[in-house]
Amino acid sequence: MGSPLLSLWAVLVPTLVLVGLWAPCVVSRQPNFIVILADDVGWGDLGANWAETKETPHLDQLAAEGTRFVDFHSAASTCSPSRASLLTGRLGLRNGVTHNFAISSLGGLPRNETTLAEVLREAGYSTGAIGKWHLGHHGHHHPTSRGFDYYYGIPYSHDMGCTDTPGYNLPPCPPCPGHRAAARVVRKDCYTEVALPLMENITIVQQPVELGSLARRYAEEAERFIQRASAKGQPFFLYLALAHMHVPLVPPPPPGPGRGIYGASLGEMDALVARVKEAADSLGRGSTLLWFTGDNGPWAQKCELAGRLGPFVGAWQRQRGGSSAKQTTWEGGHRVPALAYWPGRVPAGRTSQALLSILDIFPTLVALAGAALPPNRRFDGLDVSPVLFGWSDVGHKVLLHPNSGAAGKVGEVEALRLHQYKAFYTTGGALACDGSTGPAQQHHPPLIFNLARDIQEQEPLDVASREYQAVLPAISRAYAQALQDIAADNVSVADYSQDPAAIPCCNVQHVGCRCHGATRDPHVESTTPWLCL
Repeated sequence: MGSPLLSLWAVLVPTLVLVGLWAPCVVSRQPNFIVILADDVGWGDLGANWAETKETPHLDQLAAEGTRFVDFHSAASTCSPSRASLLTGRLGLRNGVTHNFAISSLGGLPRNETTLAEVLREAGYSTGAIGKWHLGHHGHHHPTSRGFDYYYGIPYSHDMGCTDTPGYNLPPCPPCPGHRAAARVVRKDCYTEVALPLMENITIVQQPVELGSLARRYAEEAERFIQRASAKGQPFFLYLALAHMHVPLVPPPPPGPGRGIYGASLGEMDALVARVKEAADSLGRGSTLLWFTGDNGPWAQKCELAGRLGPFVGAWQRQRGGSSAKQTTWEGGHRVPALAYWPGRVPAGRTSQALLSILDIFPTLVALAGAALPPNRRFDGLDVSPVLFGWSDVGHKVLLHPNSGAAGKVGEVEALRLHQYKAFYTTGGALACDGSTGPAQQHHPPLIFNLARDIQEQEPLDVASREYQAVLPAISRAYAQALQDIAADNVSVADYSQDPAAIPCCNVQHVGCRCHGATRDPHVESTTPWLCL
């Protein structure tokens, strides 16, 4: 094994801001982009990653026909911050989104942040968002005000509102109040006061949404969007943010022997991705990059309704209580599956060990489109085109992991990756299936794990060891310089204030905002549109 000491250059010039590290790849025409973001999916939820998983034959085939990234990370371990980082290429400490927005949030992703959709639309792209948004839905924070020509989906997580068929959750959640209900039902961990809305652009087309048909409708809308863009001869960017694998799970009946609820839902997600890939292959004219990944790791407190971590179990934390998955800075919280597929451009059957992040999607797609990054701000993502096309396997040297709710102040950088080393300045466990929560602990000097030989994060390096003493100075310098760089940047502040008036509601007279005839087909013309209030 090589020396853990880094060169002076690697410390003084952190790769987190070197967006221009690689020259952009020039393509003959602007390619199409499809980014599929799964929700709460585990690294081990793909059979290509974890042999015990049998429910993802189409995703496994996608991996065989494209490139699989096994050291790929979300930018945060919870919903809103991770999505904000994907669409801006910047960490929450820069873009202002450090924790989740509520159904009554007035704000969202700050307006002075430029989204990937805005850059690509300016470059001539048709832009569409389908699925979960969770970056603000009130006023100008709606997707159609943030660079997307078209939106179809639920404005936040699909457990943040009641439905008539609640699906599987822990604890189980009751259905929405009936048409004549006069009192509101209160249940811990369940949203029961307002029905879950389904929106097309700014119009509520169904409230409460029928969850059982949501996967089919998302696939159909994705196909329609690709068809429309193809018919116009216009390059397109489709951002498909799935409801899978977030609870409540509503698998197609019957689940099947041995699959269980989670396995059946995983199979449904797999089939949905296959439909989108088929549309891209038939209509994308051979020039479509499809990128599949996840927003964060599994939600462990949901027990058998949570995903598979694979080998990334965060053993050190588990021994002290709490979960080491979603909301934490342990590998299980932010290491997510990632696949890239582009016939003839992205090598087939390749596995990349490069250290990459969801932050890289923004600068990479901007470069491939021949567009320019927004000025007057710094980016945490890299243009990783050389890795994508198999010319290199070098990604980040430094990657920052912010707290996402398990320990410390939300958004603050609590862990840092430097090559194969991972340093924790704060540790803590999220709520686990057994009800335990690991207490927050500060570490000065930091805990340091060598992931090359301890992927389970079980045994930190001995502080007195030669290896620890050799790598600590480089880690300390990289950490200090990263914080200084963020402090000197043009940073944004998100508005997290709330007002009941911001709740999407198509019928304020009904206790649950239920719309009369809310099960109608959203593509059937109506003389009474339901606007988001």
